[in-house]
Parts: sequence; structure tokens; C-alpha cells
Amino acid sequence: MPDRYLDKLEAETIYILREAYNNVSPLGMLWSMGKDSNALLWMIKKAFFGKVPFPLIQLETGMELPEVYQFRDKLVNEWGLELDVHDCPPEGDMDKSLPPATRSAMRKTEGLKSLLGNDGYKGIIAGIRRDEQSMRAKERVFSPRSIDGDWDFKNQPAEIWDHYMSEVPEGAHLRIHPILGWTEIDIWRYTQRENIPVVPLYFAKNGKRYRSLGEKNITFPVDSDATTIEDIIKELETTKTLERAGRAMDSESENSFELLRTRGYM
Repeated sequence: MPDRYLDKLEAETIYILREAYNNVSPLGMLWSMGKDSNALLWMIKKAFFGKVPFPLIQLETGMELPEVYQFRDKLVNEWGLELDVHDCPPEGDMDKSLPPATRSAMRKTEGLKSLLGNDGYKGIIAGIRRDEQSMRAKERVFSPRSIDGDWDFKNQPAEIWDHYMSEVPEGAHLRIHPILGWTEIDIWRYTQRENIPVVPLYFAKNGKRYRSLGEKNITFPVDSDATTIEDIIKELETTKTLERAGRAMDSESENSFELLRTRGYM
């Protein structure tokens, strides 16, 4: 049953990816080097017969953990990936009214806005999931955004019977979320089955591991003894700790994430 369920999720994701590729151009994918975007990248290669037919985009703050940069460079070299590293504006340029960690996270939002303004992407693929955070639970698979990336979550297109709105409104772009219906444990079961490479920080060392990867100044490890993917899956079957417990932004202010999402955050 787990394999059949993963096959179904994989088939749905591949369908969404092909729909996006056939209907939205130019198209790019945000790559964070985290577990979700790595699983998504793996399925892109499956969907397009070993190729990645659009650029991968890294929103660069200079604040990723060293192991993340090492993993990025290794995979780019081994898989022959086309990577566009786009520099984000400095933290000093961010809205001073935001709390500190939220202000730091805002750099990627502003970086994405400048990327869209400079490079004219009409579609941006992102590896987010509904179960990660309550605001993401309101997302659509094909989500229209304003030119500035603003998101009107109260006014979104209906998505029924695998029919998605792929028309790009004038002066806007689409965010495309092919793994929106996956859960954290689905990603790890799929990663284990497919033997997908991941950043080693996900595995426990000295009783700590990263459950979610972000910038080193606003992301911290959580208590864990899980040193293998099998251990991680067992841990997730019983834990009550939230996936983003190590993200400083999420505990900084009650509406921090909502503020960022409505302003264009991934």
C-alpha cells in the first residue's frame, strides 16, 4: 500500500509538471537544496526523461549552511544542472517594522521580485507542501500572483478533477506547487524508496538534527536521535514537534508568516 500511494503521488506531480511545462513559458524552479525541492527535482528528471528542461533558481543570501553549499555544488556537477544563482538584496533594505528573523527571511521575497522583474518568468515552480504551515494550507497548485508577488488567498481559482488554471494574467505570474498535497513523511518515504540524495544535516549528530533547512542565522536544529531515513520516518510517526520548530521566524510573531506570504514569500 505505501508504494502504491507513493506511485499515485508521483504520477500526480509528474502530471502537474508537464502541464506547467506545456502551458507556461518562460518557466523556472526555485531550488533550496532541501528535502522537498530535491524530491521534486528528482521527479522533474523522471517527467522529462532524465532532463531538467528549465533553469533552477537559487535565491542567494550568502547565509546558507556550509553543508548546503557543498551539496549544491556536488549535485550541480553530477547531474549537469543549469543553476541561476540570483543575489538577494541586503537585510538593511528590508521593512524595518518587521521582527528581526522575519526581516531576514524577507530578503528572499525581495530577491524573487527582482528576479521576476529582470528575467520575466511567467511561471515559478516551488516545492512547498500544505502540511508545513497553516497559511500554505490555503494554497492552490497553480496560484496566480501579482507583478510584485502579492497573494490574494481569499480570491483563488477553483481546482477540481485535475483541471488547473494555467493562463497567466496580464502583468502577473503563476506559482506552481507540484508537491502541495504531499506530507513530510511522504517525502521521506519517497526519498528512501528512490534513494534520493539529501543534505547530511537532516541526520542527527550529538542529539540534534535539522528538520527544515533555512538560513543559518534564523534556522536551528531540533532534538533528535534519527541518524538514518528509516529513523526519521519512525520519529515522524510519533513526534508532536512541528516541522518548522527550528525556524525562528515562525515563533517570532503571531502573523509573521502571514505577512510574508501575502507579500510574496514562498
